Amino acid sequence: MLHDYARPGSPAVTVQAEADVPPVEPLPVGPPLPAAGPRRPWWRRARWELLLLVYAAYDGSRLLVSGNQLQAQHHGLRLLSIERALGMSPEHWLNRAFAAHAWLGVPADFLYATLHYVVTAVVLFWVWRYRRDHYVRARTWLLLMTTLGLVGFVAYPTAPPRLLEDASGFTDILALHASIGWWSGGGGVPKGLATVTNEYAAMPSLHVGWAIWCGVLLFQLTRSRVLRVLGVLYPLTIAVVVMGTANHYLLDCVAGAAVAVLGLYATGLTGRLGARITAWRAARRA
Repeated sequence: MLHDYARPGSPAVTVQAEADVPPVEPLPVGPPLPAAGPRRPWWRRARWELLLLVYAAYDGSRLLVSGNQLQAQHHGLRLLSIERALGMSPEHWLNRAFAAHAWLGVPADFLYATLHYVVTAVVLFWVWRYRRDHYVRARTWLLLMTTLGLVGFVAYPTAPPRLLEDASGFTDILALHASIGWWSGGGGVPKGLATVTNEYAAMPSLHVGWAIWCGVLLFQLTRSRVLRVLGVLYPLTIAVVVMGTANHYLLDCVAGAAVAVLGLYATGLTGRLGARITAWRAARRA
């Protein structure tokens, strides 16, 4: 409806009545936003940071044992004597075979210097990307196992076979073929970095422990028969490689397997403890 309003002496103005203006529709109101959940503990929020921190401590443990060369060599000779007393010391004949045949020694060098880092990182990323429900458990297991290994390096510094006296009869296979690789005589690390790594970190063998971690995860979390077979063969291959290149003793490999088992057991304990703490905090808030 239109109305005319006019003042004296002015033309009429046409104004639309308010009743003719369509009502403004109210904006739709969505569902209320969910309340923010409780903040996760720091050990669940931190992922790669903890792994990097523990690995830095693993490589930097040399600072704590650098002055124990004689003690580390003594520990290495003691391990050899124990193995000989038990009638099982495959390090010598494996090392002689790797030294005599380059077709064995050279591939072993590349496996030792590469797989320890690459395969572990790839398996961890694969679990995080495709098996997310198992990632926290896998990460915690790796952290605890590495921490236990670090304790062993500090508490029982051990020189690997390649760093024993010449009379022991071991050949440093990586140093023998250093001209064709990126490593030096420092146990597979890139040239120039041997002085910043712990060369007396033989007991336990985290090469074997990490390989068992990778193998168990591959065997449990994949349906591929090929990957399952590789999961079984990988730790065995690494054990042969670390002994044949004179970087670990048989008892180091056994200790690495024990550290993997202890780390897995501790992972279960921490998981149950974390669940109890979470339930207690929820009950307290309620």
